[in-house]
Amino acid sequence: MTNENDGKRGSGIIIGRRALLKTTAAGLAVLAAPAVLTGRAEAAASAAGLSSVKNAKIDWGQVKGASITIGVIPAGYFNNLDAVLPEFSKLTGINIRLEKTPPGEIRQKAVLDLSSKTGTWASHAADPMYYPLYVKNKWIEPLDTYLGNAKLTDDSWFDYNDILKSWSGSTSIDGKPYGIPYDGETTLQIYRTDVYQKLGLKPAETLEDYAKNAAKANDPSNRLWGCALRGFKGAGQNMYIYPSLFEAFGGKWFDADHHLVVNGKPALDALEWYINLLTKDAPKGVENWNWPDIADAFSQGTVASYIDANTSAAVVANPDKSKVVGKIGFARWPKGPSGRRVASIWNWSFPINAALGEKEKTATWLFIQWAASKEVQAATSYGFSGAYKRLGVNRTSVLGNDAYKTLANKIGDTFLDATMASLEHDTDVDWRPRVPEWPAIGEIMATAIQSSLVGQAKPKEALDLAQKKIAGIMKG
Repeated sequence: MTNENDGKRGSGIIIGRRALLKTTAAGLAVLAAPAVLTGRAEAAASAAGLSSVKNAKIDWGQVKGASITIGVIPAGYFNNLDAVLPEFSKLTGINIRLEKTPPGEIRQKAVLDLSSKTGTWASHAADPMYYPLYVKNKWIEPLDTYLGNAKLTDDSWFDYNDILKSWSGSTSIDGKPYGIPYDGETTLQIYRTDVYQKLGLKPAETLEDYAKNAAKANDPSNRLWGCALRGFKGAGQNMYIYPSLFEAFGGKWFDADHHLVVNGKPALDALEWYINLLTKDAPKGVENWNWPDIADAFSQGTVASYIDANTSAAVVANPDKSKVVGKIGFARWPKGPSGRRVASIWNWSFPINAALGEKEKTATWLFIQWAASKEVQAATSYGFSGAYKRLGVNRTSVLGNDAYKTLANKIGDTFLDATMASLEHDTDVDWRPRVPEWPAIGEIMATAIQSSLVGQAKPKEALDLAQKKIAGIMKG
């Protein structure tokens, strides 16, 4: 799930449509696949609080009759948005629909749409790591001109600065916004309070302590394993976890000459720690696990702790499915040898497709402004009448609302405190190298990491090979 750089580091080639297709066989399959159409979300939506959107000092009906399609993934937080979407159409007269595409395909489909300038998606749930590629190729609109336009935006009502700085920073380049975050997360240490209490353990302050806790809690004979971390290959899977370890061990992605370096000592130390932890004290096969596998195992009581998205709490604290409700603790990422806590961060955000006509661009901005507003964030979270209530809201004010606090406290006493501390102190928008070449780099690194996790390659060999491939990409 979650970084733009200063542009100096990202001075490499522009990855075009043809080059990107070569990096993944899935590209052609997605191009040929029919659109995945969405019906209206079945969950009943609460429109409570949405009427106040009318108080914004803009003409919501200025492009009445426009039609736009927004690409999203099939997830609860977008289902909630879909459920309240009729309120947007009623407000604006804009014909809008959400088109759902699986997470593994949405990036490729978005790149194909943007690079071919077809304008099929007016906007989409964008991976923040793709913004350098989008901006380098001028595929999306800079949003400062929208935020500063009184005809299009009520800046006082929208309150852009209320959006979490780490998330808005990850969708900006050189200080200029190109996407508006809708839903996101930070990463926490999540543990079984009953197991830790029984063993006399405390949440780990350091990665060394975390490994020790996992070893003490590991009891496979009683179907309890000490820990689990994402191991599945992918830029948003093992490369969601490893970059945090890399920086926590003192790693820096770029040297003094702005060359990307992935095979130095901190990189090797981080990878070896990762391998040792999962080999010794995690369930067999965890190297192929993604976050839902980890959350499910934890909720069934077979994992004592894991480090992953704070929003996974919606799964592990679900009383209909979880066996550990009321026994869950949350803490910040442990410190690495560098003394830093480096939380993995993520958000799904909305850019504006530059290939659109002006009427459609305006319609898209009105949607983005509406979806990211305080009112809609609340209505799709604690104010939602359905069973699923979003945790990954985008605003400081919503996180600080008493109703949100009540929702958070039902999950665990330490959930909100750990989340807020992580967002304030532990996030770094550059925790992964934000360069236009990221799609290929992320895949290369993910492959290197998993080959080491499964024992197909020694860590040093895997990282050296990754370095060689990445150097070739950065040279063009």
